[in-house]
Amino acid sequence: MKRKLLLIFSLVMLTVIASAQKIFSCQSRYDADFKVFVVSNRYDADLLVYKVDSQYDTDTDGRWFFVDNKYNADKKIWFSESRYDADLLIFFVENRYDIGWKNRSKMHLIF
Repeated sequence: MKRKLLLIFSLVMLTVIASAQKIFSCQSRYDADFKVFVVSNRYDADLLVYKVDSQYDTDTDGRWFFVDNKYNADKKIWFSESRYDADLLIFFVENRYDIGWKNRSKMHLIF
């Protein structure tokens, strides 16, 4: 029983660590893993994002930590000036509890 619990706990922790979202903002669209556009209305977004202060407080559901070096990033993004050129529409929320996916068909971009 203890082995099963330890195995389950280890898998959960590995999943959390592997799915961290340290983000680097690229200057070139060709260096990015995907393109994002920041919408002005939360109801138009595919993902509601909250910027966290610590790289250890990230997740794939919208808590992002922006790093200064692309080699430290889990994902590299480029901010598009047009919503039609973007792969993912995001809205930055002010409350960490408001994060989440609105369009789950775009989740493959984060993983």
